[in-house]
This record gives sequence, structure tokens and C-alpha cells, in this order.
Amino acid sequence: MNQHMRPEPVPFIDIAAQRRRLGKSIDDAVSRVLNHCQFISGPEVTALEAALAEFSGAKHVVSCASGTDALLMVLMAKQVGPGDAVLCPSFTFSATGEAVALTGATPVFVDVDETTFNIDAGSLKRGIATARQHGLKPRAVIPVDLFGQSADHDAIAAIAAAEGLFVLDDAAQGFGASYKGRKLGTFGLATATSFFPAKPLGCYGDGGAIFTDDDELADTLRSIRVHGQGSDKYDNVRLGLTGRLDTIQAAVLIEKLKIFEDEIAARNAVAERYARGLGNLVTVPRLAPGCSSIWACYTIRLPKGTDRTSFADSLKAQGIPTAIYYTKSVHQQTAYRNFPVAEGGLPASESLSSDVISLPVHAYLDEPTQERVVKAVRDALSA
Repeated sequence: MNQHMRPEPVPFIDIAAQRRRLGKSIDDAVSRVLNHCQFISGPEVTALEAALAEFSGAKHVVSCASGTDALLMVLMAKQVGPGDAVLCPSFTFSATGEAVALTGATPVFVDVDETTFNIDAGSLKRGIATARQHGLKPRAVIPVDLFGQSADHDAIAAIAAAEGLFVLDDAAQGFGASYKGRKLGTFGLATATSFFPAKPLGCYGDGGAIFTDDDELADTLRSIRVHGQGSDKYDNVRLGLTGRLDTIQAAVLIEKLKIFEDEIAARNAVAERYARGLGNLVTVPRLAPGCSSIWACYTIRLPKGTDRTSFADSLKAQGIPTAIYYTKSVHQQTAYRNFPVAEGGLPASESLSSDVISLPVHAYLDEPTQERVVKAVRDALSA
């Protein structure tokens, strides 16, 4: 190869490879919607909800317009609002805290475990105490199943039960993973997920869903999803949203769900290859006992003293994209700086934000391409 030729870029997430695999089945699914023209609340929406319920083991699935709406709708259904506190990890995407703030309640940020990147039980306890010191009423905790790995749901459930909080699991990145043999979607009062295109189970636009075994909550969520409607759509019985999932997106997701288990297995093979190839060089992600991951992201920690920007530039020159989730934890971001943080601060979140970087991961990352990524990482670190 001519040394001046730029190497073929590696996709960070290869939606196109999956598109080629599904091919005509997606085209046919979308065509069916185009032919019946029920673009809102068409038959595919109900069919998807049933398929997701069967996959997860949850009794009810209420599809919705995004992962953020999924969180917000549950908080609205539980009438969380001003004077209430909801405990959230800070090392996450901002939507976790955003949904809380949108209700008028106060997100109280707590720290994460540096090994799993998920909510730290000790910091959660301190955060509940902090909320009370601020004169707030702790109502809920939103653990996040970050980067594809389940949070420690038993530990969280025990604290929540002792403190009288409900648990809203944010599985926007983790749907498809399991905890102690049970799939996510059956922990806490409700589970929220996202079908953003980059997610392991993603649609071709925005989308989300809520999973719950609570009959009353499911009924309330279905009302909130359509402007808070009662038995008559012009008698709205509560405040609601336009929170529906489009029929076309549901049609796409039905086809993708059919290959989801197979893709999760492929993602796990990719993660194992990374761990073997990079484990002696960088801090690779570790699964907690009893947890599985869908590897929505493959996030490593660089050795102390490594210049992250130079590292990323070195990989980019080799055609290898990287991303940083998250350069700032939520409590460090402009819109969230004035909300309370747990006693003792959030040192793990801040430390992670300073040294994590994510490598390409998807179900179609073949071994030769992955070898290129591993070699680029090795070269960048030895430079």
C-alpha cells in the first residue's frame, strides 16, 4: 500500500452492515405501513409491544417516542414534581437527570463504581441523606445500565425499599442484558429504554419503551402517551405528552428484534477479543458477577498520564474512530451545576470523565478489522 494512502475508515457503529443483512425484510415491513397508512398507533405498534414483552418477561410494554420520554412518562405517572428528589448517577447521558428536572423535581447526583461504571450503593445512601438535608423528599432512584451492563439491582432495590423509594431502571443502553439470570425490563417499578439508531436495538429515528408489571402504571402511561386522555380524547384527565412511537419505527424494530439475540452474541465475541488483545495495556471493562452486557459501548480507561487527545488523533490517522462517553459527568455540565451532589462529592465520575475513551463496537466488526483497531491502540500507546 502506498504510504500516503489513508487507511479505509472503520465505522464506529455499522448500521449499514445490519441494514444489508436485513435487506428486503425491512423494506417489506415499511412498505406494509406505507400501504395501510396507519402511521400513528398502527397494528405494528401493538405487535412490537407484545414481542418486547415476550422477549423481556415484563407484563406490560408501553412504546413511546424516545428514551427520554420513557423516563419522563414514568415520573409524570408517579406525580413526581417540585419538592421531590430523584437520585441519579452523574456518569451517564444527560437525559437521566433531564427527565427529572423537566418534572420540576430535583435530580440529586450520586457517584458510580469505577470498575462497572454503574451507580455506587454507598454514594446512593449518602445522596438520599443529602436530599433530605436540602429539605427535599426522596421519591425515586434511577439506576443506569451503562454501556450495556446491568447495574447492581439487588443492592439498589434493598436501599430503595428501606428508604421508601421506587426504582426506575434506565436501560437506554442496556436493554437485552441480564442480571442474575433475569433480563432487564423486570426490575424495579418500571424500566425505560431507547431505540435511538446507535443503540444495539435501534430504529431509524427516535423511539423508546417502558416495561412494567404494574397494571395501574401501564394504564396511566398509555393515557400520558396521548395527551393524558381519558375514555374520550377530548376529555383529558391528566397532563400528558405526544409520546407515541411511530408505526414505521415499530415495523423496523419488529424485524430487528428477530436477530437481536444473535447480534448480542456477536457483540460479546467482539468484547472478548478486545479484552484479550488490550487487557495488558489499558483498563478494559469488566463484568460484575451475575451480569451480562450487550456492549452498547466498549469503553476503556487509558493508563495514567496518557494524553487522550493525542491518543484519539493517532487512531484517527489510522482510520479508527473513537468517542468519549462522557467528557463531562452530568453534574459538571452547565445546566446541571446547581443541583445537589451526594455528600463526599463524585470523585469516581470525575476521574472516569478524564480518562475514558470508547472504541468501535458492533455485531459486524470482523476479526481482521478488529485487529486493526487493537494494533492502532498498541501503536498509539507505545509512541
